[in-house]
Amino acid sequence: MPLGHRVPLAPLLAGLTVVLTVSCLPAIGVGSVDVPPMTVVRVLADRLAALAGADGVPGNGPVPEAEDFIVWRLRAPRVFQAVFVGAGLAVAGAVVQALVRNPVADPHILGLSSGASVGAVLLMTTLGSAALGALALPLAAFAGALVAGLLVFAVARTRGTLEPLRLILVGVAIGQLLGGVTSFLVLRAQSGDAQQQVLFWLLGSLSGARWSSALVCAAAVLALSALLTARAGSLNVLVLGSEGAASLGVDADRSRARLFAAAALLTGTTVAVAGAIGFVGLVVPNLARLLVGADHRRVLPVCALSGALMLVWADLAARTVLRPTELPIGVLTAVVGVPFFVAALRGARGATAGQA
Repeated sequence: MPLGHRVPLAPLLAGLTVVLTVSCLPAIGVGSVDVPPMTVVRVLADRLAALAGADGVPGNGPVPEAEDFIVWRLRAPRVFQAVFVGAGLAVAGAVVQALVRNPVADPHILGLSSGASVGAVLLMTTLGSAALGALALPLAAFAGALVAGLLVFAVARTRGTLEPLRLILVGVAIGQLLGGVTSFLVLRAQSGDAQQQVLFWLLGSLSGARWSSALVCAAAVLALSALLTARAGSLNVLVLGSEGAASLGVDADRSRARLFAAAALLTGTTVAVAGAIGFVGLVVPNLARLLVGADHRRVLPVCALSGALMLVWADLAARTVLRPTELPIGVLTAVVGVPFFVAALRGARGATAGQA
């Protein structure tokens, strides 16, 4: 029996949910200024009670204003955003791998992150990210990703069909073109500070997280992930190829176009609020398939929780490894993700050999 069918889905999802919830406490409490776990719990409980219209949690004493500010205004929205950015990247990665029928593909291969980078960098090097308000940068990045997705789709579609190989080739080509545009915009920036800000953003960062952007990201990721999970059966069919899908009565081109649009929006949303964070969309779907098999009705929920968990811990490491200096989170996802991915593949190979 394949390794992927050994782990029951319900206990796995429950375990991942518990681990993710527990992981959020140190992620919020640890940083340049440490906050005790019980203080984190008190702040969150009081704030949530206030949002619900209650006076507070009985028995909770007053929390120092500085700690309340650190927990609720700085770190809680950052961790909350990390959860949904990681989930969105992992789900988008699983969908892209199914669409192009390639386990080493990820959302960046379609040029979506490159488009988002052009939109954000154009804003930062011309008007400045604060010129149009807190949501200006996410909106510019999202618009860039949307335009890139439409361009890839339009060029890849030929004679009314959308072939996976052509989609990959067009995505890589347009991604390279947009990468060159981004480099040009960085080089022509007059301010050295602007260049540093751009380079940091291109490697991924959650440092600018606010409740407004985090809530928008969460709503978009939840809606799109639910839509893609509902269409998981179509993903299972598309893996068989156009001819296999046609034999089952599925219009492969139409399904592929709809799923591509949803994956593009999901990728654009995450890149818009966190920059170009790589490797999550590549590693997590492959690990999920090792655990629960190839059925996307099982893979997508596991991807969402595993991606969220990976990014929460990667962001915590980015803030603490060289504190008070913060590392770009994309560096951590690559450094941690590559060895973990290789080890998982070696373990799976050994398990399979042992069953032969």
